[in-house]
Amino acid sequence: MSSNPIRVMVVDEHGMVRKGIIAYLKNNPDLHIIGEAQNGREAVELCEQLQPNVILMDLQMPEMDGITATRIIRKQYPHIQVVALTSFPDRDKVQDALAAGAISYLLKNVSGDDLAEAIRDAYAGRATLAQEAVQALIQPPPTTPAAPGFDLTMREREVLALLIKGLNNNEIANQLSISNATAKAHVSNILSKLGVSNRAKAVAVAIQQKLVSQ
Repeated sequence: MSSNPIRVMVVDEHGMVRKGIIAYLKNNPDLHIIGEAQNGREAVELCEQLQPNVILMDLQMPEMDGITATRIIRKQYPHIQVVALTSFPDRDKVQDALAAGAISYLLKNVSGDDLAEAIRDAYAGRATLAQEAVQALIQPPPTTPAAPGFDLTMREREVLALLIKGLNNNEIANQLSISNATAKAHVSNILSKLGVSNRAKAVAVAIQQKLVSQ
């Protein structure tokens, strides 16, 4: 191990994801994994005790999301750099994460070598943005609201069809062979795109607008 390795904390609600990230990084002697957290609240609490140099922060987590945690950490510990590491490259999340103080925004499909290099860059004060995040930022925002359901992806339409059938997130995840977190994210995206606040209203809009085949 290097005499002064970069102290890294990994924050993600899924233990297997955390272990995978650590496995990616363990062969880099200049990086030292000093701790893990499964949500933003734990990450904030551990910062004072562990004093990481760089945090790899997922964004969608229970109890406290990564954007809120990033904002708190950057305010209380401005010397700690936060790298957003997530599955979602949409414009709002990129903007929110960077506004909260994250120095970098990467997707979880990043290679181990690129992730290690991004950590070194963050420690040195240099930003790294995934190409998908850059594209999301440079795309102009829509000038008029999209018609309800117009921009739903095929997967979101599949999830919406299951919502109409009354399935919960766990059942949707099992039906589509995806993780619970991914199912939850799809439902959240559907509610946002339809401009509704809950699942019942989403179902009502879907039926009224004939957004899915039944």
